[in-house]
Amino acid sequence: MEVIRGFYMQKEMNKNQFREYCLKRLKKVSVVGRYKKDKLVLERLYRLIVQSNAHRIMLYLPLKTEVDLYPLIKQLRREKRELYVPFMEGKSFRVVKYRYPLKKKRFGIKEPKDSKQYRIKRLDIAIVPIVGMDVTQRRVGFGKGMYDRFFEKEIKNINKIVFVARELCYSKEIITNHYDIKADIVVTPQSIHF
Repeated sequence: MEVIRGFYMQKEMNKNQFREYCLKRLKKVSVVGRYKKDKLVLERLYRLIVQSNAHRIMLYLPLKTEVDLYPLIKQLRREKRELYVPFMEGKSFRVVKYRYPLKKKRFGIKEPKDSKQYRIKRLDIAIVPIVGMDVTQRRVGFGKGMYDRFFEKEIKNINKIVFVARELCYSKEIITNHYDIKADIVVTPQSIHF
């Protein structure tokens, strides 16, 4: 197990203050060296997928501050793995099969067309973007709660949850809530933590 490396909060903060701090840091690190950082994360993710023999994979379609998964998506599609992405519905989402065309929706997030015919029973891996996390390995996201609501209903159908970030924003204090989702694995350009 590798040690968690990244940037740590400097003073005691609540969850919202921590989120703001992390978003500012992520915007800065997303400007310089983004391609190299994303490439390192994608290499680690791909090895993890192969080692886990994962066939059904939930991914996300990235925002600018998130690791760009599109090269990984292309590779996994060539290998005929089943890929699923979030499709927003109200205050949560459900997963739909990844397919073209993609449309830009709420919050600037891209989505495929709605495809109710694909009902998944089980996901081998769910890859989840994070803004930050705390000592309990629980996620701090953008504050909408969509992932928390989804995982609350579907956690029993997900084998492994993997958090990804361009750089880890980490609190040594507990700032998350009991309902925030928890990682099995955390992947950043600097390290992989089980």
